[in-house]
Amino acid sequence: MTAENRALSVSDAMRLAKGALERIQVRVLGEVSECTVKPGYKAVYFTMGDEYAVLPCLMWRDAYDGCGTDLRPGMLIEASGTFTAYAPKGRLQFQVRSMAPAGEGVLRLQVAALARKLEDAGLMSPERKRCLPEFPMRIGVVTSPRGKAVHDVIRTLRRRYPVAELLIAGVKVEGEQAAQAVAEGLRMMSSDADVDVVILCRGGGSYEDLMPFNTEEVARAIVASPSPVVTGIGHEPDTTIADMVADLRASTPTAAAEAVAPSAEELEKRLEGKARLLARALHHTVRGYDHRLRLLQDRPVLRDPVSMLSARMQSLDLAADALGRALPAMLVHGRDATMRAADGLVRAGSRLADRHRDRLGPVYDRLLDVAPRVLERTSHDVAAYAARLDDLSPLAILRRGYAVCYDESGGTVVRSAAAVNVGDQVTVRLAEGSLGCVVEETRSET
Repeated sequence: MTAENRALSVSDAMRLAKGALERIQVRVLGEVSECTVKPGYKAVYFTMGDEYAVLPCLMWRDAYDGCGTDLRPGMLIEASGTFTAYAPKGRLQFQVRSMAPAGEGVLRLQVAALARKLEDAGLMSPERKRCLPEFPMRIGVVTSPRGKAVHDVIRTLRRRYPVAELLIAGVKVEGEQAAQAVAEGLRMMSSDADVDVVILCRGGGSYEDLMPFNTEEVARAIVASPSPVVTGIGHEPDTTIADMVADLRASTPTAAAEAVAPSAEELEKRLEGKARLLARALHHTVRGYDHRLRLLQDRPVLRDPVSMLSARMQSLDLAADALGRALPAMLVHGRDATMRAADGLVRAGSRLADRHRDRLGPVYDRLLDVAPRVLERTSHDVAAYAARLDDLSPLAILRRGYAVCYDESGGTVVRSAAAVNVGDQVTVRLAEGSLGCVVEETRSET
């Protein structure tokens, strides 16, 4: 009996099947339905499946730790390996050599790696992010011109903050070249220096639909924007790299519009509150000044100004009284001192005269001889000047029979008949006395 025709034991049959299976190397794509990852186990056991079949799998622990993927139920993976058989249980297994997330899982790994890179570069640092302007006058919006998001933003801004001017950059937000379009829209907003804040938004979608906002190009365009950027991408649970580097992340486009624009009703309430605070502050200020004014009014110096000078006035009275008592004594003392000084001078003069009498005698005799001649010449000059003054005196003219006429006031000399009128009163000065006269007639004589 040949080996091919002889009957095999179960063990031999399983070994034969195992050897044949292990020569088959394949890549399998499926969803993880069950997973057992326990510390101390030499292998990780899990099940892959689709809608028609399931495949039990194992992966040795060192290979599992080296692949960098954490298995969890519901995860779509792509596994490479060989089939094998577990003889004690008679069970087919797929021995996984390597594996990686498939589809969205791969994308998430790529996004996570890019996020770590940008975070290390400081693009996600809170210190880099800027504050939003409290009252923006020009708001830029980068989004699809045909999506629902742009209408939500316009409606929200019109309701909350209609005074702002809205600039919209319509760009492609999904599919190929969408990332370049979004970055170009942000650069267009950056070229307008009057834009106060920029909204980057789009509506909801799958993870793949949001991938343009998970690119480095869009992230760096957000960082390069001179105006603060607010993102509202997808639904609330969605978080993209654009959200991470933006100055503010909002959950939806509507929330982004609410974040950049103050509510008119809220502003009105704030202004009313400020007005109340201002009125209260003014009231307290006026009351404070009124209280200070009353305190000043109650001061004695303002109620009785003399009280401020009373002490000085009393001191002045005392000083005057003391001076009144001191002056007579000082005068008596001064008179006695003067008399004593005069007596001393007389005695000193007498002694000086006695001492110089011999020298002064000839001088005295000479003065007595010269004095009459000097006085005679001076007397002659005085007489001549007196005669001259008498000749020039108006009184001398009056003594010769002339008179002087003054007007009614008596201060102005009347030199012409035309200076008076008939009936005027005049005063006529004579050599001795004066006359009060009334003009009866005036004549002009040439």
